[in-house]
Amino acid sequence: MKLHREAYLAHLLSQGSEHECLVEMFGPLVGLDNEWRAQGASDEECALDAFDFCAVDYHSVAHTGLKGDRPERVEHEDDETRIFTDRLGRRMKLIKHSASIPLPMDYPVKSMDDWQAIKHWLAYDDSRIHPPAYQRVPALRADGAIAVLGMPGGFDLPRQLMGEEEACMAFIETPELIHAMLQTAGDLVCAALDQLAERGPIDYLKVHEDFAGKSGPLIGPAMITTFLRPYYLRVWNRVQELGGRVFSIDTDGNINPVIDALLAAGINQMYPMEPAAGMDVVALRGKYGKRLIMKGGIDKHVLRKSKADIRRELEYKLQPCMRGGGVVFGLDHRIPNGTPIDHYRYYVRTAREWLNLPPATYRRGSWQRMAF
Repeated sequence: MKLHREAYLAHLLSQGSEHECLVEMFGPLVGLDNEWRAQGASDEECALDAFDFCAVDYHSVAHTGLKGDRPERVEHEDDETRIFTDRLGRRMKLIKHSASIPLPMDYPVKSMDDWQAIKHWLAYDDSRIHPPAYQRVPALRADGAIAVLGMPGGFDLPRQLMGEEEACMAFIETPELIHAMLQTAGDLVCAALDQLAERGPIDYLKVHEDFAGKSGPLIGPAMITTFLRPYYLRVWNRVQELGGRVFSIDTDGNINPVIDALLAAGINQMYPMEPAAGMDVVALRGKYGKRLIMKGGIDKHVLRKSKADIRRELEYKLQPCMRGGGVVFGLDHRIPNGTPIDHYRYYVRTAREWLNLPPATYRRGSWQRMAF
């Protein structure tokens, strides 16, 4: 079900919703398509096109990430594992049959000198503006697409360069290093915005952090206020001047302790809202109302249980207080292995019925990731 940008933004901001939104944000884990085919699933179901999820076209207008210049090199590869050095000089390990994201085994920054040596990876130049999207921003928006700008995460950037443990310690022991990184990242994004301003509005600002686990976030409200808030607001205020309406954060885990700090830093959408980590979207709707936009929130693990469990989950998550805008319903991350195709069909069919969405109509290529 294709949505126009204005309809989607109106739904998010509770400014008039044509209907509820049901999405699949991330898609299946590696290998689930083979499980489903063995259970009789069609190619259309494995591609998720058969389920007619809500979707809106969106385009990224700039690249604001690290541009590493270290030589890439494959150290070892077999049917199970690939070990290689990436453009950031990190030694990476990918387990092919169970993961889509490689894990770093070492990192390039351990000191301020290390950072100074590689800070040019965040230098602005015109190649960071995506030419097709940039040149066609007005036309794409008129056709219903959302213009999206990503920014480096205030925690994710140090984590990518230092590793989680060292990054956490740096917020305490070498705050000047964190401030230096975020100053440089902010300079880059603002320089990109200066160029993008010539082509028209930016609808969406997004940031990837993933700074929490089941037990809670790796940085607390005080650190968000001290480090992330000035950095976020510097960019978000500029984006709002260019028409931006949604500032979205992607972070797994239990972020309950830092929601207020994130809202004060400009964030107004959060996802994927993992129930297994203590994120209860119904309780959060009661606490924050529609000023907190939520995406996800349906327990992916319940799909591996019984249909009665699936029904109970949907009865709770899709209740009337959750409707009318401000919530995009979907699983809280990738569809897990071990999910029977019959259970997945039941989940989608039941959710569509309760949300008063029309029966699914197959359209080739209709499914797209809605993780933004």
